[in-house]
Parts: sequence; structure tokens; C-alpha cells
Amino acid sequence: MAPRLLLPPCCFSRFLRRRRRRASERDTGFENAARHPRDVPPPTRGLHPGNVKDRVIKMMKSMLLLLISLGVVSGRRTQLLKGLPATSTVEENTAAGVSVYNFNVTVSPLSSEGVAKLPTIVNSNPLTEAFDIEAKGDLEYRVVTTGNPVLDYETMPKRFDLQIFVEDTTGRTDLNILTVQVTDKNERPVFRGNMAIQTVTIYVLEGTPPECIYQVDAADPENAELKYSLLPASVPFLVLESGAIFSTKEFDYEKDPHCYFLNITVTDPDGLNSTKTVNINIININDERPYFTTRQRIYRIPEEQSPGTIVANITAKDPDDEDSPSRLFYSIQSSEGYFSINPSTGVLQVTGRIDRDALPLWLHPNVSVIVRVEDSPSSGHTSELEITIIIDDINDNPPECNPSTFRKEANENTTAGTFLLDLRNYCKDIDVDPSNNRFNFTGLSGFGSNNFALESAVSGRLVMTESIDLENPANLGIEVYSLTVRVQDTARPNYSNIIYIYIRIKPVNEFFPVFSNLSYEFNVLEITRVGSSIGRVNARDKDWPPSVITYSIVAGGGTRDYRNIFWISPTKGDVKILARLDYETTQKHILTVQASDQEKTATASVTVSVLEVNDEEPVCSPNFYSFQIPVSLAVGTNVNGFRIECQDRDSDPRSFRYFINEGNVNNHFTFSPSAGSNVSRLILASRFDYDSGLDTNWIYRLRVYITDDNLLSARDKTTHLIKTGTVTLSIRVIPNPTTVIATTPGFTVVTKRENLYSESAWYVPFVITLGGLLLLGLLGYLGFLLMTWVRTRCPLAGKADSASLTNAPEKKKPKKEVVVTMTKLNTVFDGEARDPVTGKMYEFNTRSGARRWKKSNEPLQLAPAMQVTSSATNHSGQGTDRAEAPSKKEPSEKRKELTAETKPGAKPLAGQSQTPGQDGQRLQKQKEDAEDRGLSSPAPPRHILTSPPKMNTALPLSQP
Repeated sequence: MAPRLLLPPCCFSRFLRRRRRRASERDTGFENAARHPRDVPPPTRGLHPGNVKDRVIKMMKSMLLLLISLGVVSGRRTQLLKGLPATSTVEENTAAGVSVYNFNVTVSPLSSEGVAKLPTIVNSNPLTEAFDIEAKGDLEYRVVTTGNPVLDYETMPKRFDLQIFVEDTTGRTDLNILTVQVTDKNERPVFRGNMAIQTVTIYVLEGTPPECIYQVDAADPENAELKYSLLPASVPFLVLESGAIFSTKEFDYEKDPHCYFLNITVTDPDGLNSTKTVNINIININDERPYFTTRQRIYRIPEEQSPGTIVANITAKDPDDEDSPSRLFYSIQSSEGYFSINPSTGVLQVTGRIDRDALPLWLHPNVSVIVRVEDSPSSGHTSELEITIIIDDINDNPPECNPSTFRKEANENTTAGTFLLDLRNYCKDIDVDPSNNRFNFTGLSGFGSNNFALESAVSGRLVMTESIDLENPANLGIEVYSLTVRVQDTARPNYSNIIYIYIRIKPVNEFFPVFSNLSYEFNVLEITRVGSSIGRVNARDKDWPPSVITYSIVAGGGTRDYRNIFWISPTKGDVKILARLDYETTQKHILTVQASDQEKTATASVTVSVLEVNDEEPVCSPNFYSFQIPVSLAVGTNVNGFRIECQDRDSDPRSFRYFINEGNVNNHFTFSPSAGSNVSRLILASRFDYDSGLDTNWIYRLRVYITDDNLLSARDKTTHLIKTGTVTLSIRVIPNPTTVIATTPGFTVVTKRENLYSESAWYVPFVITLGGLLLLGLLGYLGFLLMTWVRTRCPLAGKADSASLTNAPEKKKPKKEVVVTMTKLNTVFDGEARDPVTGKMYEFNTRSGARRWKKSNEPLQLAPAMQVTSSATNHSGQGTDRAEAPSKKEPSEKRKELTAETKPGAKPLAGQSQTPGQDGQRLQKQKEDAEDRGLSSPAPPRHILTSPPKMNTALPLSQP
């Protein structure tokens, strides 16, 4: 008795799902193998494409699970399946639903409801879902094919063991095996590759030599030998036993059919066959040259055709395109830019301006055009056609005149009939055809055209018909006549142009300029500013248009210092002054003024009267004075006998007033007379009081003002111009000496003179500086050459000489007490003073301090001014000099006065002297004798000098 199989419902359901999934995977592999039997190796046909070992392991696991289940429920198994186990056969390729085997189910009498679980294939060996169980009756069932997969003897297993399970309502189960054997059946050959799924189309290029064009791929399921055949037999193709299709000729697309349909049949040894259709298309290739169908070669068009005008329609054909419109491409190889062609249609049209009257068409009116046709845009077959296009001339240009505007001149009063202009020499028509380039001159018009005429329409000669006088009131103001002449073609459409002619009547200078007055008189103050206008002259002439009158001074107006102190505007006639007028020099100037119209001249007299004005300052001598006075000088005394004498070129000597404006502390000084005279003296007005402290200044610098308004009333002083002169005085008060000396105190009178630099001599310092630099460079170069020569001529001393010199005893140099270096800077003696001892006058140089005794009747030499204060030798014989140059920023008129005070009690330096010549030496000797006797001598008065340099030692006087 077979063991009973009882499974719990949940376990049984999982078991069935797993079984169906594995069967589906296996059948998928079988189906793929059936579709492509040759792609699966014979030993593994029907199996999943996976590894065989993995499939066996999976099947063993399934069987193990089933055995475990059977072992668990083996106690309740009952024979419920009648007719099982059994063996049955089924033919391959059986359709779905075909019955394979019938069996019955026997249930227990206790089971009134039949089966609880219908008979089910719970497992198969090998796994498959190609079979299923259907109910045939109440308890009658059959095993049928499912068609998934279709059974294939060649590719699938040839035997299947199906395990059928059933369970009734009482819980009894049964499990039996149905063995199904698959039997072989002869099948039709099948095509593989593209022919298996579609109609194959083969393309063959024309001109291709006979060759294999396709390989048919077919197979027999039983691996039998196959035979190939081809229909229809008349086509130029054949098929070999291997299935290779060959062409038997070289095709010409233009002559042979363009398409072939071949029926390829494959037959197995039993006569079963399969047929497929193969389409063969012959492909046209570009192997023919296109040719032109246009026969015309010469075309004629007029010039100046608008762009786009069609000239010709060039056509061509390609033998390769007989059955369809030709796809040709047209182009132009040479047309000089006049024409273009449509690349698709071959229409030749105008693209650029065609001017027959311009080069190169003016010489060569025939245009050669080479048209090329191609059957491919690139690397195709081409043909060329040369056509000639003749350009015809038309009357498309008006006559042109170069220039189109003429400007001519004619003198006034030109006689009638005078030839002015030949227009034909300047006009032409550029049309090529003679019938198109003829023209005439017509229509002379414009303002004043009645004075002119054309000799003839053909000649174009312009002449005057009347004489023109510009001074005539009828022509007054008319200088230019504007004329127009039309130049016109004789051929239609009668193009024309306008010529503009401007004739200027050139004035003739017929009249002389005439001044508005024969003579002019101008009054001008002598203080009138330079550049001011003092009057105007005016002249005209009767010529039309009015001539441009230019004015000039041809005589008069000069002085001793200036060639001409007057200037006249050349265009306006304004007379201006170029230099300051001086009534005291010249009271009247007479000028001769000329008016000119560039050809004719006229003159007039101009008298300039200079009016006197008080413009001169009082000039006093001396204008600077420095002296010393004793403190005990009596009141009313003429100080040092000083007086000033003043002059004024434009004032009376009685018009002077004198007053001290600055420096008169405590009003010690005054002038007498104070007004009404040109000579006045300095008077001590009050005595000095230093003891009580009223006076503290020992030096007085007085600034004296001299005005020329003494004769003016108080009312006139507010309206008249008043001039003021100045005088500067430097007064030093000398205290009373404590010891009486034999010498009489004196003072030094300094006369100051200046060399003024003229701005017009700017080149002098430049030339001096440049010459100094060049001399310095030359001396440096000569020194360099000298050093080079010494080095080459005098070799170095030997070591022995050096050693002897080194060991020689060193001599002691005598100690020098005083080293004085004298440099003669300037030999010009520009200052003078009086020696306080001898009373003689001596000259000195303000820069170097050099001195000499003044010769009689010798003028003082001038040098740049400097102010210096020199102190006399004190008790000790020492003297100091201090000098200060004027600042560059201060004008030469303002000079700073420097005064050095001498400290008493200093001892003299040995060998120094401050007196000139031998007298100075005797004075020094007397002082030394006085010192030996114990007598102290007072310090001599200080000298006020003009700018000697600052020195610590007195310089000896130079011998005259």
C-alpha cells in the first residue's frame, strides 16, 4: 500500500507557488531553445540557460522537500487516483488543450461531497508547466497540454514525470506519478536571421561586377540536409547549395530593371519546405556626364538693365536622372560681376550695373560667360557652355561739364564783344554711340544776362555785350553776375545739365583817397598813459567798392631818444602814443600821415600839442648824506655846514617846501628856509639832553620830503598834481671826549653811486656764465692731461728713497701767528671818504676793501652798490668792518644802512694799521708812543662807507 500524503493547507499552497515559479523559469529556457535550436548545444537542450549544476541542485532541494512532506504524512495515504501510476505519450509541437492521459478519482463512501483538493500536478521531473489537469466529468479528469511551452522533441526533455496530488473531504490524500514521453515529428525547415522575421531587401549598385550579394540562413529542426532554390529562373541571380545568392551580371541602371523579386525556397529531405521573398533593388550611381539642351550661344541686351533682368534660361539634363527631374547645379565661372545664375533653375540674370560707357565695356562690349553644370555639389560630373552677351549702348548720360561752375573776372569798363569763356572745352557726353553724345548750349539766363551772350548754340562761346562801370548808379553795388546755361543732348530723351557761371567785375582803382580834413590838431597831456589814443584821421575814395584805406606815419613824431613816439592804426586811423610825452623836452609834434588804397596815396598834416602837467619830482643834491656832530653843538648852528639844493623841471624854484617826515626825535633838526627857495640848510633846532634821559638815540636817520606846492593855494592843492622828492640823512651824535687829543674830530663824506643793470643787456651775464663754464672745463681737461703726462714721465721712487725719507727727522714748522689771504676781487674804486687824521680824500672798493689816495680831477668809478659801516681803530689798535649786500628782493633805491659801534678799551693787534699810506704809519707810531707814555687817546670818529666786505683785519691802501 502506498504511503498517504497529507499536507497542511498553508504548506501546500506555498509548495504549489514555488513549483509553478520554477516551472515557469524552466519553460522559458525551453521556449528560447525551441526558437533558436542551433544556438543551444545538443547536450543542454531543453534546460535553462543557467549552469547545469545549479539546476540539479535546485531539483534535488525540491525533491528533498517533497520527500520530507511525504514522510510526515505517510500514515494517511489512500489509493484515490485510478489509473495511476501510468505512462503516456504525446507528439511534439502538440497544440494547447490536447488530452495526454485520462484518470479517475475514487472517494470514500463517507465523503459525500467529493474531493476537497482537486487533482493537481504538484511537481514534475524535470520541472515544467507544459501540462495541466482539467475536469472531464464528475470524478473524471485528464492531463492536457498547456502550450506553454510548446513541446519540442529536439530541444526539450523527451520524458516528464508528473506527480499528481488529490485530497478528499475526509482528509485522505493520494500522490501518484504519470510519465509522459514526447515523440518526434518531422518539421519544416525554418529561416533564421532577418529572413525569419521580415522580407529582406538587398541594394546593389549599378556597375558592380558579379558577386555574392546575400547569404540565406535556414535550419532544419531535425538537423537534416537542406536544399535551396530560386524563382523565377530568368532573373540574373542564382543561389548555391550553401544558400549564397550571387548576381550573374553587371547592372546598368539606365538599361536594366531597377528592382527584382526573388522567391527563395529551402527544402528538407522529406520534401517539407519554407519560402521567403527577397527584394533586390538596383541603385543608380552618378556615372553619366550632364549635357546642355540650350542651343543658343549669343545674346544681346541693352546697357543699364536693372538687377534681376533675365538674360537667358540655360537648361541641361543628366542621363542618370531620366526617370525623375534632374538635380543639376548651375554656376558661372566668369562674368566680371555683371551676371549671376540660379544654381537650381539655370536662369541667367543681371546682378551688377552694366555701363557700356565705362571701362572695360567701353572698349570691349562683348561679355563672355562660361556656364558650368554639375550633377553633384562636390566631386561630380560637369559640363561647360560658353555664351556671349553683347551690350548695346543707349542714351543714358547727360552732357557733363567739369567744372560745372565757372568763376571768371572781367575789369570794369571792358569793351563789348570781349571773349570770356569757351564752354565746349569743358563739356562732353560719355555715351559711346555718336548719335547719343551730341549736345548744344541754350538758355542763357540769370541776373545781368543782358550784358552777356552766347555766340552760337554749338560753339558755347560766352562774350560781353556791354561795358560795365561799377561807379554808375545803375550798377552800384553789383560786383558779381550769376548766369546759367543749359547743356542738352540732341538725342532723346534729351538729358541736360545746368552750368553756373559767376562773372566778377574787377574794380579798377580810378580815384585817389581824400582825407576828411587837410590837417588835424590834437591836444594831449604830457602824463597821458602810453598806448592811449589821442585822435583819429579818416580818408575815403570814390571807387566802388570802397577801397580799403591803410594809414601810416611817413614823417615827424620822432625825438632824440625815440625814432617815433606815435603810432597810427593801419585800418582805423587811430593815433596812439608809444612813449611818454615830455612838455619840458618838446611842446609840439608835427606828423605827416599817409592814406593809401594800395595803389594811390594822399597825405595830411597832424599837429600834436603837448600840455604841461606837474609830473616832475624835485631832485635834490645830495640825496643821501651821513656825518657826525658833537653832542655839545650849539642851537641854531648849520649842522656841518650841510645844505641841499633842489631842482624841478616843471616848477618854479620858489615852489619848494622842506619838512622832516621821519627820524626827527624830539625835533632837534629843521631846515632853513623851510619853503620858498631851492636851497635850504640843516639847522640844529634844540640841544641834546642825554643826561636827564630826554634823549636816548645817538644816531638819527632823517627822511626829508621836498614838495613843489609852495606857490599853490589851499584850494589848488586839492586839485593840482603835487610831486615829492626825498633826501635821507644819517647823523651820529658824538659824546664829549674824556681826554683831549690833539687831533680834530672829523667826519667822512660818502658819495654813493650805482651801476644800474639794464634788462635789455640780459645776454651779458649769460655770455659771461657760459664762457666761465667753458673755461673751467678747459682748465679741468688740461689738468687731466698734465697729470697723465706726469705719471708717464715720472716713475715712482724706489724703496730706498722711501725708507730714507721715512727715517729723516721731522722738522718743526714755525707757528704762524696770522695768515691773511688777499684776493683782488675788483679793482674798481667805487667809494670815497676822508681820512680823519690827514684830512685827505681816498677811494675804496666796496667789495674787496682795497683803497688808494684819490687823484685830483679823477671821476669816481661806478660799481654795484652795497652799504657798509666801517669802525675806526679803538685804543687797542683793533678795527672791525661790517658789510652787508642789499637783498635781491629789495629795489636798488632802498638800501639798508648798517652801522657798527666800536667798543672802547680793546688792545690793538701788532702790525695792523688803518690809515692810508705813510700818514697812516705815522699815526700808528704816534699812538704807540702815546701808549708808552701812559696816555690814552680817544677813538677816532667812525667812517660811514659804502658796502665793503666784512673783514677782521684792516686792508692797506693801494698806492696810486
